[in-house]
Amino acid sequence: MLNGKQAGSMLSPETSSSKEPETLPSSMNDGLQRRLSQRQLTMMAIGGAIGVGLFLGSGVTIRLAGPAVILSYLLGAGIALIMSYVLAEMAVVHPVAGAFGVYAENYLNPWAGFSVRASYGAAQIIAIGAEVTAAGIYISYWFPNVPQWIWVVLVSAALVALNAMQVNRLGEFEYWFAMIKVTAIVAFIVVGLFIVFGHGPHGVNGWANLTQHGGFFPNGWKGVWLSLTITITSYMGVESIAVTAGEAERPEVTIPRAMRNIVWRLILFYVLAIAITVAMVPWNQSTGSSGLAGSPFVIAFSLAHVPFAAAIMNFVVLTAALSSVNTNLYLSTRMLFSLGREGYAPDAIGRVSRNGVPHRALLVSTAGIIAAILLAVFAPKNAFLTLYGTAVAAMLFVWLVVLGSHVYFRSAMPREQLLGLPMRLRAHPFFTVAGMVLLLAIAMTTFFVDGLEWSVPAFCVFLGFITLLYLRNRNFRNRENKKVGQVSKSHAEPG
Repeated sequence: MLNGKQAGSMLSPETSSSKEPETLPSSMNDGLQRRLSQRQLTMMAIGGAIGVGLFLGSGVTIRLAGPAVILSYLLGAGIALIMSYVLAEMAVVHPVAGAFGVYAENYLNPWAGFSVRASYGAAQIIAIGAEVTAAGIYISYWFPNVPQWIWVVLVSAALVALNAMQVNRLGEFEYWFAMIKVTAIVAFIVVGLFIVFGHGPHGVNGWANLTQHGGFFPNGWKGVWLSLTITITSYMGVESIAVTAGEAERPEVTIPRAMRNIVWRLILFYVLAIAITVAMVPWNQSTGSSGLAGSPFVIAFSLAHVPFAAAIMNFVVLTAALSSVNTNLYLSTRMLFSLGREGYAPDAIGRVSRNGVPHRALLVSTAGIIAAILLAVFAPKNAFLTLYGTAVAAMLFVWLVVLGSHVYFRSAMPREQLLGLPMRLRAHPFFTVAGMVLLLAIAMTTFFVDGLEWSVPAFCVFLGFITLLYLRNRNFRNRENKKVGQVSKSHAEPG
């Protein structure tokens, strides 16, 4: 943990520029290139946060809470706002690729720094496996006679090649990938409002769906809280802004602006889209069908008599999956790179290519993707759901560690430097502690949600495993350091 003097040097005027904080290893970003612009940062975060869940999976949260799912998304938005301010504060001071792994190591302890990076990398790799497999299914919509595994391989190869490019080119591709999702959501909101306000087949009666069929709270506040265990994952992606800080242009400017943009856009998109969904179609009817035909987006476009609604949405969910894979592959690669640079993984993983890409960390991420895909294809469905639930629990753990790091970050920060931050969380430590309490409560609630019952226990097993790896690595490093010290001492002794 840092003392006041060390914190003062980190928060000197130099840290308001793109220079690295003096107390952090300068090698942490060696080879990475600061080429990501603010618009690319914003869209990469949106690309990581908005997956196919909003387009296809919103029926699960609606089934749990009914029309009151709107409140669930608002509660999730509150937690996301706390996270965005906390991350923006620390990312401006520490604009490094290791992001919250570095924050945890400096303000909590080395184990926290290692475990949060390993957990985040594993969560991203699991999510990538799910999204790549889904992309193969979506492409088969147009080419049903071609085996899905061929599309999975081709998509994976293309996205790995994309991630091997310079980071600004990767950011530009992701910008347009994410733009398709944003355009689809905006179109859905416009069409939905057109229908709900009386210009469609349902007329103005659409608003009545918010209070009919059991009322606004058909399952009570319990349903709202249970659905929060899933809706909170919709906002998991805001932390990617901190990960990209190591390659951001002028991080002291671009990070706060991008963070504000991503959080408010996500809140607007999610809350409006879900409100229109439960207003257009009775909540107990929009959760019965699954797949593309049951998507509320397809229902909206069909009600508006948009031709080829299903085909259009298939293209949208395909690009949503590709966008998520692209961003998550970037995030897992940078986290593995950070572990390599810090000595927690083989040194080779911490190397970069001539164009500034951690190519070996990228290859390791790809190996994890292949394992996740094989599990998704060949393992029983429940096994993959358990794995995915483990990733959800891992993200809850990551957010908890981030908030814990922020408590000590603030205690080490001089007041005059705090007031100079471009984005600052008020009423500290109330909101930070409130966020931690809410996340712990959500983690405990997963035991009562179908499909997530074993997510926390499975993650605890994973956490125990990586803790053993950490202890083994630490003991090895201590022995090596001791040998080096003995050799140095023997050379220093006369004759």
